[in-house]
Amino acid sequence: MIKLSGFNKIKTSVFISGKGSNLKNLFRFSLKKKSPIEIVLVISNTSKAEGLIFAKRKNIKNKVFNFINRKEAENKVLKELKKEKVDLICLAGFMKILSKNFIQKFQGKIINIHPSLLPKYKGLNTHLKAIKNKDKYSGCTVHFVNSKLDSGKIILKKKIKIKKKDTPKSLSKRILKEEHILYPKAIKKIYSNL
Repeated sequence: MIKLSGFNKIKTSVFISGKGSNLKNLFRFSLKKKSPIEIVLVISNTSKAEGLIFAKRKNIKNKVFNFINRKEAENKVLKELKKEKVDLICLAGFMKILSKNFIQKFQGKIINIHPSLLPKYKGLNTHLKAIKNKDKYSGCTVHFVNSKLDSGKIILKKKIKIKKKDTPKSLSKRILKEEHILYPKAIKKIYSNL
């Protein structure tokens, strides 16, 4: 657990690749008085990420890095994080896998939200897999990031019932709503001694 003095909020960077619905949600959470985080930087691997429009609208510093050369991109990202004194990275639909080296530099300070009940269904197409396997439940998991894909220590999980009529799209929608509740809860849990 990390002790904070006074009003020092944790400088946080959110990594996105798409719509940025979790970014928007985390931003709203960051504005609350009891929230331990302040979002100072948004990182994306594509200029097409819709979440960047939101970041610009809210005057959050945002940068796009092309990950064709991962090592080069990660070095630039690390410089940016250092410049902004970032102490927590929230992955929110970031579609690139970070290297072991990058993760070690931020050990214990990178968290991710994943749309399945980990350790089940790591990687992509989680909703399709859950439906195909006739699972009764699915959900989402917030976990620390380590060098193995979707394998870090679990912080919180939320389980929801899969309905008979569910498609990957309908299940995804319902789980996304839960993600928006779970991610802030998990952050509060990490910094629960505030």
